[in-house]
Amino acid sequence: MYLAGKKISIVGGGLVGSLLSLYLTKQGAKVSVFDKREDLRLDQNLAGRSINLALSNRGMQALDKVGILEDIMLISMPMCKRIMHAVDGQLTEQPYGKEGQAIYSVSRHTLNAKLIDLAEHHSVNFSFQTQCLGADIHETKLKLSNQSSLQFDFIFGADGAGSSIRKAISKSFPDIKIVEELIDYGYKELTIPANNDGSHKLAKDALHIWPRKSYMVIALPNLDGTFTCTLFSPMKGKSSFESLVNSADIDNFFTDNFFDLKQLIPDLSVQYFNNPLGSLGFVSSTCWKAKNTFLIGDACHATIPFYGQGMNAGFEDCFLLNNHIIEEGGLNSDSIDYFLNNRIIDTMAMQELSRINFIEMRDKTATNQFLLQKKIEAWFSEKNPDIWIPLYSMVTFSHMPYSQALSLGHKQDLIMKKVMAKNNLNRFFSIRELEEKKIETQIKDLIN
Repeated sequence: MYLAGKKISIVGGGLVGSLLSLYLTKQGAKVSVFDKREDLRLDQNLAGRSINLALSNRGMQALDKVGILEDIMLISMPMCKRIMHAVDGQLTEQPYGKEGQAIYSVSRHTLNAKLIDLAEHHSVNFSFQTQCLGADIHETKLKLSNQSSLQFDFIFGADGAGSSIRKAISKSFPDIKIVEELIDYGYKELTIPANNDGSHKLAKDALHIWPRKSYMVIALPNLDGTFTCTLFSPMKGKSSFESLVNSADIDNFFTDNFFDLKQLIPDLSVQYFNNPLGSLGFVSSTCWKAKNTFLIGDACHATIPFYGQGMNAGFEDCFLLNNHIIEEGGLNSDSIDYFLNNRIIDTMAMQELSRINFIEMRDKTATNQFLLQKKIEAWFSEKNPDIWIPLYSMVTFSHMPYSQALSLGHKQDLIMKKVMAKNNLNRFFSIRELEEKKIETQIKDLIN
């Protein structure tokens, strides 16, 4: 155990903070977690406060390393495909990966509660309703709302996009560049209730998308037969959250754009006005370490949720940091800055991937051209798995660094656009037609 006897505080008891506490305590540290919220396990009425999560390989690897993956999979549901819902109700499917590959829908509340339970079982001390009011980075001290000032060997800021630890680092080291960027989009959570017999009203093995250009709805299945839906829309302008002010507006908006979805939510207006409006944006920092204080997860790389990688990237932070601790014998190694700088590059690539996938989900999943290109990519990848992995699979079903996946994905997209244009591939082609056109050879030539 490389951190035996070390006193470590984690500010933030969310998903990343609670998982990190497990990793650090298994390395022998005495870990204290401080969270300004009340213990979420005492509040079961959290509908409307968060977006359901999509757990994939990076996050699963991190959970498996501390021996809790089986526990988490019991509260998750596999989604092996996207199902796109057109305005006229027509459905189109797109597999996420190869047969047997899936991402997993899991409730943020349920997952977080499970992680806290497991961490407490391993002697992590949680102090809820204890806010961090500031930090002395030079002395590795925390000032807390219970009027105490505590010193530690190391401090980790896992306190999300509004991180107080990030602000303390920025104040002490003004040369560190921090970017906090809100985009002009927000979200509202809605719930599709279960059927009377507890079954799901839609296919439960899929993530459902209603793409509508400037706005969209997604729906993820829950174990109790419900679906957690999220409406993403501009904050201002026509067909925006600003324009939906009463029940008649909601009725007209959903009738015109999401008629099939509207039929599934009998109390649509009540839910809409009861649930809060959430904002979306990015956080980045050019440095995640100052003295013995670190940033991790959303505190240093918050992103928009359109690649399902926010939680997975945060969990991967914990996994990779633990590997570094083992390889270097602790947190004081000379190479930790090099490790963190590489991770910064990768999480910036992850944020760029999220931007790209937002446009893809909102605009492109409704187009035949996009779906055709993805089918051809999947066909070519199945025949040539050693030289072509679809971008989604690189990000979601592998542990390839995000920066490498982004670079390869860009090159592959350019290749596919050239092939599609050269062969006028604007409708579905049979495998025989693709072989007659020597599409496989063309792609290989462009790769080489």
